[in-house]
Amino acid sequence: MTTNQTAVAVHQIARPTGFPAATDFAYAETPVPSPGAGAALVENLLLSVDPYHRGMMDGGEGGFELNTPLEGRAVGRVVASRDSGLREGDLVFHREGWRTHALVTLGANGTRKLRGHEGVPLEAYLGILGGTGLTAYAALTRTAALREGEDLFVSAAAGGVGTATGHIARLLGARRIIGSAGSTAKVRHLTGALGFDAAFDYHDGPVGELLAQAAPDGIDVYVDNVGGDHLAGAIDVLREYGRIAWVGGISMYNGDRSPAAPRNLFEVVHKSLRLEGVLVRNHTNLQDELEDFLVPHLRSGHISMDTTVAQGIDRTVDAFLGMLRGDNLGKMLVRLGD
Repeated sequence: MTTNQTAVAVHQIARPTGFPAATDFAYAETPVPSPGAGAALVENLLLSVDPYHRGMMDGGEGGFELNTPLEGRAVGRVVASRDSGLREGDLVFHREGWRTHALVTLGANGTRKLRGHEGVPLEAYLGILGGTGLTAYAALTRTAALREGEDLFVSAAAGGVGTATGHIARLLGARRIIGSAGSTAKVRHLTGALGFDAAFDYHDGPVGELLAQAAPDGIDVYVDNVGGDHLAGAIDVLREYGRIAWVGGISMYNGDRSPAAPRNLFEVVHKSLRLEGVLVRNHTNLQDELEDFLVPHLRSGHISMDTTVAQGIDRTVDAFLGMLRGDNLGKMLVRLGD
């Protein structure tokens, strides 16, 4: 390890008011730390920027502290170790991201060695094989229990969780897969490149009407990444005994966190619907199952890697803000170094 290296970390220095601004963040330089007993020093290779970060930036219980390195999912290589379970050169997944270097301990805060599947690029471990894919897999197989031949709607379908949901649902035997997105180009990407049966731009009219046109016979399952009018529209279109796996609420992240309930919420009772939230931290036991299910399809090229990648630690904030604006197709990542 080179002793005169500099470590760079992204700090949050102010609480956002509405949509975050670049001035809410700063890049801080420190000497690269040395691992103490039981720890390992990781040089990060890839960082993940995710919608959930926005909620944590408001502070409060479980939120980010100001003027400290921001956490986040990352993949890195061990460059020095005093952890008996980690050796130099090991590739690890951890949650001490948004920085160039991190001190980790195997098994602590989600730190694990990557299984290193031959022929699978590192980007997959923060995308369809990471928390993004795990969220989609848990939503479909556990929360909504999607069955072969059922029809699915997923909102924010061109994002990380949305694209993973589409891939996994097809492998599970979904009959029709419908997605919403924020531009004509994304709609074309969903139906052309990703094989969605139908998709619509939610700017083109009331979401409930657009969804009803795309799914005239109804849907069985809704994976919700947006909330708001998307949730209300899905409740209208869901068939009896339909299921909603509520992953996120992008429509609420930069404004009121406690919006009024959908106007048609009583339809949950009338149609015997089930609505359940999905927190990926409650499903980490499915990681090996997810990889065993998806890796053969990644190797064969049957499913694709859907990523948008920014280059360099100094692009982390730009990547995060771009993800919130919907600039990405698939999972938004930051690559460090070469």
